[in-house]
Amino acid sequence: MICDLTRRAFLKRGAIAAGATVAMPGALRAELPGRMQWTAADVGSSGYIEATAVANALIEQHGSRIRVVPSGTSVGRMMMLKSGRVSLGYLANEAYFATEALFDFATREWGPQDIRALMGREALFGIVTTGDGPKTIADLKGKRVAKIQAHPSTNFKIEGVLAFAGLTWDDVEAVEVPGYSQGLQAVLDGNVEAAGAVVGASILREIEASSRGIGWLPVPADDSDGWARINETAPLFAPATMINGPGATPDAPVPLMGYRYPILSVLTETSADEVYDVTKAIVEGYDLYKDAAPVMVNYDPNRAGHPPYDAPCHEGAKRYFQEIGIWTDADEDWNERRIARMTAVQEAWLAATEAADDQSLADKDWPAFWDQFRTENL
Repeated sequence: MICDLTRRAFLKRGAIAAGATVAMPGALRAELPGRMQWTAADVGSSGYIEATAVANALIEQHGSRIRVVPSGTSVGRMMMLKSGRVSLGYLANEAYFATEALFDFATREWGPQDIRALMGREALFGIVTTGDGPKTIADLKGKRVAKIQAHPSTNFKIEGVLAFAGLTWDDVEAVEVPGYSQGLQAVLDGNVEAAGAVVGASILREIEASSRGIGWLPVPADDSDGWARINETAPLFAPATMINGPGATPDAPVPLMGYRYPILSVLTETSADEVYDVTKAIVEGYDLYKDAAPVMVNYDPNRAGHPPYDAPCHEGAKRYFQEIGIWTDADEDWNERRIARMTAVQEAWLAATEAADDQSLADKDWPAFWDQFRTENL
């Protein structure tokens, strides 16, 4: 989380990127377009603040005019990227959902989207409980777990953590809550045993300071079977460790599930040279934005330049990471498998569409039809 003072100070500085009309001179390294529009989550969100920090660095170094266009919905951000209104999106898990034609993107109007990632900042996610609550993920069987209404991103991550122990939502008592914070409040109030949490939520400190304390359900990296089950659910998660935060210290780290937010995303059709130059500029500008907020250190290419991402790495970004010597054989293997998966989803969508047309399937019946088709064919 970014403190209020940092947020206010940075947003004031970020006005340049939000609506720049005067280019700032700087030393040109990569060849950037003179004008760019990006999209990110709403003003004040971490995604918007991070996008603005990077944009300001590129404005300072290259003189490009960059405007960050906020959008409060995943569909809104994807629509701007798909339509060409913006060239780069600071996306959340909608990047994965769009490639897989899930949730909002399962409609006939959307379907699987062909996008690629430049890089992604590591974030941590885990299932939080109280200090006297369950100790392992397996202990959640039959227990009350907060499930957030109309928030597939968090519920999807919880599903991933549950899979570590071979559990699903059917194995726990799902307690619906209206929002993310309400799920954590339910843990504090004792109305549920556990809830999904992004490390950094302020209410986690309240749970830690409570009489019962805070607990995290560990997701140890050395449990290969558990991680295989997680990655069967989705290939975008990887082992990560919290060493500082509520309930964790360097001497008592907590193994959690890592994911990427934001994922810097473009359409696959974007020129490899253009993506190469933007990736290069973002990496070379790191020293100018790394102190803008505590999380910005995670834009270090040695962290952010490796998958897993929600979508495959774009050829142009991969070329740059190969050039600076950080792209590995494991990265390439993951990328090839992710591209093959996306191809399979796109082919399945076409087959499902043809089958639905042959049956004169009504639009209202499409979501259930596609869900079943996915289960049987992917």
